Amino acid sequence: MKETIALSVNHLQKYFYVPNKFQVLKDLSFEVKKGEFLSLIGKSGSGKSTLLYILSTMDTDYQGELFINNVLLTGKKQNELAAFRNSNIGFVFQFHYLLPEFSVIDNVMLPALKLKTKSYDEIRAKAMENLNLLGLKEQAEKQANKLSGGQQQRVAIARALINDPAIIMGDEPTGNLDSKNTQIVFEIFKELAKERGQTIIAVTHDDDFAANCDRIIELQDGVLLK
Repeated sequence: MKETIALSVNHLQKYFYVPNKFQVLKDLSFEVKKGEFLSLIGKSGSGKSTLLYILSTMDTDYQGELFINNVLLTGKKQNELAAFRNSNIGFVFQFHYLLPEFSVIDNVMLPALKLKTKSYDEIRAKAMENLNLLGLKEQAEKQANKLSGGQQQRVAIARALINDPAIIMGDEPTGNLDSKNTQIVFEIFKELAKERGQTIIAVTHDDDFAANCDRIIELQDGVLLK
């Protein structure tokens, strides 16, 4: 059964200490299956962004356990976590964070060049494959800042996929897009989950986006509602 689980947390708790001690996450336990497209929702201040930050291994100041691909990440050193993130987690944010002076394909290649497990030619071929998947093959040599906002967000997804991550984590991935491009990005995520078995966890304020995911996890005052 374990091989079907992409991520699990056990009795996760998180406190803030400034200006006063405050418990932001309260004894959370849940699992995310491989190939599941999950949305994380809740009102501002509910703890959802804090939870995503912990799940992405960026925040290590918590109690409980975090497993990704059956690897216990709690307690690992920062350099170990950085290496794990680059190999196993793809990120898509509200803002695409592309390097504007770089070409589209160079932006997509960057995380794989950093990982250094494949040759330049292999990485470039994989990047072109991802751009083709996202309908951007013809834009590969353009400067990133010459693309529309929706196209730039699709480039960010292609970049997130370059190292074949276990999980893509999205922080408001459609929050900066109009309704048409929001639907395009949603359909891309849906296809990635269904056709490629990609696990996706996305924080969103978009009720329609959340309602069409495989599952919703809702937080209220640091507690799981469902």
